[in-house]
Amino acid sequence: MDRPLTGAVALVAGGTRGAGRGIAVQLGAAGATVYVTGRTTREARSEMNRPETIEETAELVDRAGGRGVAVRVDHLDPAQVRDLVARIDAEQDGRVLGGVEPDESRR
Repeated sequence: MDRPLTGAVALVAGGTRGAGRGIAVQLGAAGATVYVTGRTTREARSEMNRPETIEETAELVDRAGGRGVAVRVDHLDPAQVRDLVARIDAEQDGRVLGGVEPDESRR
């Protein structure tokens, strides 16, 4: 299978469900390492109390052929965003293909 994004790194903000989850999985299917962020984890639900988690999305990325990395981040908190960027930079030597943030929060 062709994996044109092997070695690439992507960030999908809001990757817990819906379009974000779908984009993350497709990036993984193309071979990318995908940092999946959101507020709902297995240990802590967001205030919206949705059942989907960022860990589940990361596992779907893995199953699709990429590498999923789940990171709990509230993107409204600048300090958490800075920490995320620093983590990705440290772990990936600054290699990031791009970022995606599907805005489903108002649905």
